[in-house]
Amino acid sequence: MNVLPRRAVRTAARSLVVPAVAVTVLAVTAPQAAAHTELDTASPGASAALAGLPPRVTLTFSDAMTQKYAKVAVTGPDGKSAAVGQPEVRDRTVSLTLDTGSPAGRYTVGYRVVSADGHPVSGSYSFTVRASDSPTPAPRAVESAAEKRASAEPSPEKHAAEGTSGTNTSAVVGGGTLVLVLAAVGAYVARRRRAGRGD
Repeated sequence: MNVLPRRAVRTAARSLVVPAVAVTVLAVTAPQAAAHTELDTASPGASAALAGLPPRVTLTFSDAMTQKYAKVAVTGPDGKSAAVGQPEVRDRTVSLTLDTGSPAGRYTVGYRVVSADGHPVSGSYSFTVRASDSPTPAPRAVESAAEKRASAEPSPEKHAAEGTSGTNTSAVVGGGTLVLVLAAVGAYVARRRRAGRGD
């Protein structure tokens, strides 16, 4: 009669041991999965549209990085590298200096780094640099320049007024001189006539 209870106890113990082992495995593996290193932020960011190429690309990860295994590449629209020098690691940040004279277009950032605790991280993304247009003066500035030129140059009406004024003055002066000459001639003729008469 004691055989059946012993078998029941063994069966129940086995049924409890299997779930306990499964829970233990999950508890051990969960922290390792959570410890996976990831890219937190990037500057410039993915799909960014910029007015000019920035002086550097900066990648910030969730864990400290290793300088020895930090690889970052930035490729321009012409297929050439836009990087200057090698990546620089500071704790969780990896930065790469760029040649700001590179052409406008689509740039691709590729990276493969290894964290201080041995986790490799790799990935890529792209951003765009717009072509810079030559600046055009504001409409008000153009208008002001035109106004300055107009104020500096005499208007046609002013030229006409000055010409008319000069002509009128000359006519007045010329007419006055003629009257004086005629008056002098008349006085001379009158004196001659009186002298001839013996007055």
